[in-house]
Amino acid sequence: MKARWLWLVLGFLSVGCGLVGAVLPMVPTTPFLLLAAFAFARSSPRLHRWLLSHRYFGPLITNWQQHGSIDRKAKFSAIGVMVPMLGLTWYWGAAPWLLAAQAIVLAVVAAWLLTRPDHHASGPDDGRVARSKRTST
Repeated sequence: MKARWLWLVLGFLSVGCGLVGAVLPMVPTTPFLLLAAFAFARSSPRLHRWLLSHRYFGPLITNWQQHGSIDRKAKFSAIGVMVPMLGLTWYWGAAPWLLAAQAIVLAVVAAWLLTRPDHHASGPDDGRVARSKRTST
């Protein structure tokens, strides 16, 4: 019983951090949501279903859990925010060591993102049907 509550608290904290990450550029969203899904799977089937069926976050989590993939739009959105943030850090006059550390971290994260698969094969059409359904609705 005690472990269930700890998982539940971790899930809520992770969702909160993920929501903050959806608004603030240097805070990640997806890792927190993946952690929340993991925690809710161990504490609350109802909250786990809610998170997986969420309009925005559900597909990110499902793609990662089932296929280890990250949507191309999510990848390029993340990288598209990283570049200007590095520029703002330079513009605000951060110490050179801090600018270098930020550049290294962002480069590693960007490289990791770009090496994840964009989509998964959903059958003989290699995912084209899934994409066309998504764009037609």
